[in-house]
Amino acid sequence: MLDLLFRNVRAYDKGGIFEGDIGVKDGKIVKIGGDIQEQADKVVDLSRKIVVPGLIDGHTHMEFPFMSTVTADDFYYGTRASVAGGVTTIVDFISPPPKSDLVSAYKSWREKADKKVVSDYGLHSIIREASSENLEQISYLIKNEGVVSFKLFMAYKGELMMDDSSIYRTIKTITENGGVAGIHAENGELIDQLIRDFLREGKTEPIYHAYSRPEILEVEATNRVSSIASMIGNDVKMYIVHTSTGEAVDTITNFRKKGFHFFNETTPHYLTLSLEALKRPDAEKYVMSPPLRTDDQRVKLWERLSSGDIFTVGSDHCVYSEEQKKRFKEEVPPFNEIPNGVPGTETILPILFYFGVKRGLISMERMVEVTSYNPARFYGLYPKKGHLLPGADADIAIIDPGRKVKISTDVLHSNIDYTIYDGIEVEGWNVMTIRRGEIVYEEGQVLGKAGSGQYVKGKTPIIT
Repeated sequence: MLDLLFRNVRAYDKGGIFEGDIGVKDGKIVKIGGDIQEQADKVVDLSRKIVVPGLIDGHTHMEFPFMSTVTADDFYYGTRASVAGGVTTIVDFISPPPKSDLVSAYKSWREKADKKVVSDYGLHSIIREASSENLEQISYLIKNEGVVSFKLFMAYKGELMMDDSSIYRTIKTITENGGVAGIHAENGELIDQLIRDFLREGKTEPIYHAYSRPEILEVEATNRVSSIASMIGNDVKMYIVHTSTGEAVDTITNFRKKGFHFFNETTPHYLTLSLEALKRPDAEKYVMSPPLRTDDQRVKLWERLSSGDIFTVGSDHCVYSEEQKKRFKEEVPPFNEIPNGVPGTETILPILFYFGVKRGLISMERMVEVTSYNPARFYGLYPKKGHLLPGADADIAIIDPGRKVKISTDVLHSNIDYTIYDGIEVEGWNVMTIRRGEIVYEEGQVLGKAGSGQYVKGKTPIIT
């Protein structure tokens, strides 16, 4: 007896399309066939729907302490939004407080997350400083706790930024232990100088956030960290998080052609929004780093996503309320004081499906590859996650391809009262999410309970 039987399935996986039935038992996909005859506790007819593996959002910041505040989405609200958008697993960033050790921070994140998560989750770890204690604990986290990826910052001077020597030593240690290095690639020294210059000139509006972080500083930092990592050797596994420029993608592609395992992640907001948003009356809502770019860069990113040069798409979900964005004041504060971050975990699927698949810019298979298959391999979650084959977790998102939805807070589930996609109409919407064989979202209602998600230990990343 099956727990769940999906009939009349049209499913897309990395390898192509499958039409037939899918049987689920004990949280796993157990049967795939043209006409499964076995009885099931629940049968769901998916005629005129599209089935994809549950998305893996490899870039979230739940309960993230940053810029003297904490993000508005805790692990409950954030993962509630995730499953509503077809995301069945997030990989969140541990953020150790200054001078604290990595293992203590890991335990703190588990304590915060375990009792709240609705989706399953894994963890990356931010590393602020290349202290001997931190470098020694990298091995422990990879081998004992399944934290296989680590994020280093080349920006946010005085808070998160590492110097080049520390970056070299840290990437070397991560590599020696089989892990993955994720890099926030912006030239923090020059950004800091530009910020001081603009403030001295009285240029404080949100648009100067973008002007203080020009495209070339992402490209320069991407090339610099790639050069640093290349000195360590071909065993380095590295990716540039939230890439916003085509030229930064090209830099990584060129290193990959030389045999290095370097990759890029981008986000839906760089694919759909532009610098013009920072000229709006509510521009503070659109402040994130790197900043939004020109329409020309949007086109370049779609081209590189289609060609396979961009490896993953994550949300960089880092949510602040309107009050937090304004620092609880009537007037918008100077651009350098606005908390950096935007919502996005719930809208990965509709944005990529409508603006990418429906408009012919990417295939369904490519969408699945960058949102499920590649993240699962890169963060050590494969073959448990990331595909629709017997033995894998029954993590499934079901899309109504003809469903037209005008995006607004009325249809979203994050713990804020705005969305950066407000008023945008899409065609194609997630209508059901199954996480390990349990229906956790259906037709606007989150059914999954706080704490029902599980921590998933990462294993050795699979990079080919």
